[in-house]
Amino acid sequence: MAVTDMTKLTLGPIAYHWSGEERRDFYARIADEAPVDEVYLGEVICSKRAPFHEADLPDTIERLERAGKTVIVSSLAEVMLARERKATADLAEMDSPEIELNNAAGLFARGKRPHRVGPFLNAYNEATIAWMAGQGATHVTLPAELPRAAIAVAAGAARDLGLGVELQVFGRAPLAVSARCYHARAHGRTKDNCQFVCEQDPDGMPLATRDDHPILRVNGIQTQSESYVDLLPEAGEISAMGVTHLRLMPQAVDMVEVAWAFRDVLDGACTVADADARLRALCGATGLSNGFYFGTAGYRRIEAAAPA
Repeated sequence: MAVTDMTKLTLGPIAYHWSGEERRDFYARIADEAPVDEVYLGEVICSKRAPFHEADLPDTIERLERAGKTVIVSSLAEVMLARERKATADLAEMDSPEIELNNAAGLFARGKRPHRVGPFLNAYNEATIAWMAGQGATHVTLPAELPRAAIAVAAGAARDLGLGVELQVFGRAPLAVSARCYHARAHGRTKDNCQFVCEQDPDGMPLATRDDHPILRVNGIQTQSESYVDLLPEAGEISAMGVTHLRLMPQAVDMVEVAWAFRDVLDGACTVADADARLRALCGATGLSNGFYFGTAGYRRIEAAAPA
């Protein structure tokens, strides 16, 4: 039995510094093979990366839309420099495609014209969501660290306001962004002279504890979880709460097959246990986690949540 015909599967923006060729190949395959309804594009983490793929954006949008996908362009999560303010202001002027704002500078530039709110603007509670709706938001993506009780309240408030509600259900959790680039510093470089060292880590740079236990990933100015969030076993419950969009974040795995695992569960085409086993195989040695959802440490995996 299908979860719901109303639940949409989305693909978030690429967080890493993938080459132009890798991005073109990735989105061509997403267009042709991935069962996702909506795709977010744009540079969210580092403005210095944008020139490497901005020129491809019109062709990528056209290819995805021709394949029946809805395209949304996302803004930077952090705006500090003049060029970043200009890029954000230029994005805020767009009428088509839809835009997702991830920074207060974007809200200021957009005014009260319709827009989506991304996961870097903290829609933690119903009062904040109501304020965002009053500023023109049509859709909010909830923070990845919210527990299920808070998700239910937030989703209900958004639904009552007529907003779409999105939650990340796969991929590394976006934990923080900083004014400094630890990725560059770890290689003895400065942020201004980074030489794009982050390109060496297409799935983030591993960060371990002093006793060599993997704990986090570094992606330019961003800190992420080491494990991939996996809420596939909880997809039915999340949808029943009123979450309308389930977001998959691009990782260095076969994202087409990841999307099919979720799609098959949403459509009732296979059991949750079978789909989650497929997902585990796709992710290899990378751990899967759902701790935030259950109100505990984010890196934990609550196996009891998955039905037999």
